[in-house]
Amino acid sequence: MKRVTIFIYQDVEKTVIASVSQRSNLCTPRDCFGKKRLAMTIVEFAATCYNIRHMKDGIEKNSRHKILLIEDDPNLGFILNENLELQGFKVKLCADGEEGLAAYHREQFDLCLIDVMLPKKDGFALAREIRKTNREVPIIFLTAKSLKEDRIAGFKIGGDDYVTKPFSMEELVLRLQAVLKRTKPAAPESRGKNLFGIGRFSFDPEQQSLQFGDKQQKLTSKESELLKLLCVHANEVLERDLALKLVWGEDSYFNGRSMDVFISKLRKYLQEDKNVEIMNVHGRGFKLVVR
Repeated sequence: MKRVTIFIYQDVEKTVIASVSQRSNLCTPRDCFGKKRLAMTIVEFAATCYNIRHMKDGIEKNSRHKILLIEDDPNLGFILNENLELQGFKVKLCADGEEGLAAYHREQFDLCLIDVMLPKKDGFALAREIRKTNREVPIIFLTAKSLKEDRIAGFKIGGDDYVTKPFSMEELVLRLQAVLKRTKPAAPESRGKNLFGIGRFSFDPEQQSLQFGDKQQKLTSKESELLKLLCVHANEVLERDLALKLVWGEDSYFNGRSMDVFISKLRKYLQEDKNVEIMNVHGRGFKLVVR
């Protein structure tokens, strides 16, 4: 009897592997998991597979969108990633809040799908960081919590939707499509409008350019990433170790010396406006001061 191994959501935080055959219902082995049988039959499973693979119009529509997915459960993250890619989305999967923030700063995304309970930086803290630089990108929270207070907190931070586990892939995809349609993803000509005003300077992180009147200074990737972090934390301390992890990938002695060189370059670029200064904060990091 031919068997196929598949993944099925059962509880809030766990993914269960089940077997399916032509003669049996889809179920979890009670002796292994101690759980109840799942109600999905082979017919329902076949219909689900068909829907995933043959919704061509939806797949073509979704292929324009890139999603940042941050989920620390490796099984659930794998399943979400695979199913969203089957639906035509481009997906970047990250396993914790710091990795997700680094990916957000490096790449352009149309939507962020964030688990609330994340290691290193929780989903709400991550969303706050994203909202400092981008008020437009849609954010959908994934959570096991169904408390009204948690949902309200997510919306206050700037979340666009809130999906409670367990959920069906069909529901999640429909929610993604609805939010993307409502927020109207930026057309190519409108990209690059997330500009930062730094005194009399205008900084475009996507074009990696710093404008001062008629003068334009092209920046390297690392210069642009570092200046963007300073802008996000303008008039606040940018912690040295955070900048090293986000821009250089790790906090090491040699990367630290390299960052000092880049800070010196940025100070030189900004010296024409006396009201702008990058200050050293001893033992902590740097502060972009705009008077």
